[in-house]
Amino acid sequence: MPTTPGPGPEKAAALTPERLRADVERVLGEPAGAIADDEDLLDRGMDSIRLMSLVETWRGSGVRTDFITLAEEPNLAAWRRLLLPD
Repeated sequence: MPTTPGPGPEKAAALTPERLRADVERVLGEPAGAIADDEDLLDRGMDSIRLMSLVETWRGSGVRTDFITLAEEPNLAAWRRLLLPD
């Protein structure tokens, strides 16, 4: 019996500055607005597992990035410059 393909996987919501911040705060267990834009995320507990989780989440939204690129300058301001269009 032929099968009918189901609906395809839905693309995750687009990455916005607000979502970028919310995703970082979520993985670090921080309340909204607790992290300064230029704060070193390694000092807040960002580790390789959390960073890879973010990379995979954002790739699901169509963002092209990788662990090394984000690890080089681990702060929200740098990541906005790298990941979000002008």
